[in-house]
Amino acid sequence: MKLLRYGESGREKPGILDAGGAIRDLSGVVGDIAGDTLTSRGLARLRALDPSSLPRVEGTPRFGAAVGQVGKMICVGLNYSDHAAETNAKVPEMPIIFMKATTAIMGPNDDVVIPRGSVKTDWEVELGVVIGDVARDVSREAALAHVAGYLVVNDLSEREFQLEHCGQWVKGKSCDTFGPIGPYLVTRDEVPDAQNLAMWLEVNCHRYQDGNTKTMVFDVAHLVSHISRYMTLMPGDVISTGTPPGVGLGQKPPVYLKPGDTMRLGVEGLGEQRQRVVASVRS
Repeated sequence: MKLLRYGESGREKPGILDAGGAIRDLSGVVGDIAGDTLTSRGLARLRALDPSSLPRVEGTPRFGAAVGQVGKMICVGLNYSDHAAETNAKVPEMPIIFMKATTAIMGPNDDVVIPRGSVKTDWEVELGVVIGDVARDVSREAALAHVAGYLVVNDLSEREFQLEHCGQWVKGKSCDTFGPIGPYLVTRDEVPDAQNLAMWLEVNCHRYQDGNTKTMVFDVAHLVSHISRYMTLMPGDVISTGTPPGVGLGQKPPVYLKPGDTMRLGVEGLGEQRQRVVASVRS
């Protein structure tokens, strides 16, 4: 299944794609693509539906963030060895975990806002993992059973804030609009091998990132198991699993986003995102 949220920001409705790619409204079945809807039981209920029997959504509505009411967005740093090399960092012996504020989450095609004073806003295409059933200190062998599905993430980063403003990476990762997710959540049963998905990102039609999840240092099962040792993962939590090489920081010389730029990115089978970059306006 491909589950999504559509409509104006803050008033999104739940939806599902039918076999022909049309959006069908799920408002009469579930309140949101969130929480209990994403558990094994919740997804089984949706899987039993005939999408063609649901109201068809006409036109081309805005896609909202594919998951609503996200409790935690957990990111993994330097999880591709070739990305670690381009940033002159050592490949970690254990997953590097940091948080991205949920206020950064937005729709996959919404505008990305350059933060006030930023000169080093960067891009990162990533595979996002959405938790379905509660995961608390689960084994690697059991980990994938706790995954509802997968989606595209652009883990935007302000490198000066991240690396030069002292403290944790969260400063450079949590600016408003720095967490586009979607366009839809693809359930686990429709992704036969999450460790062999092509992924790419372009800025102004130039392809900077062209990788594959098979080069992850720590795979999805390892990450879910590892993170669940330190915190309980709840339905709708999102894990952003790291980025392949080609980020702006790794260019020689570095290249960063500026107002007027356009990004396009995608992960095989999970859809594409497109974002326009705009300047911030201080209130």
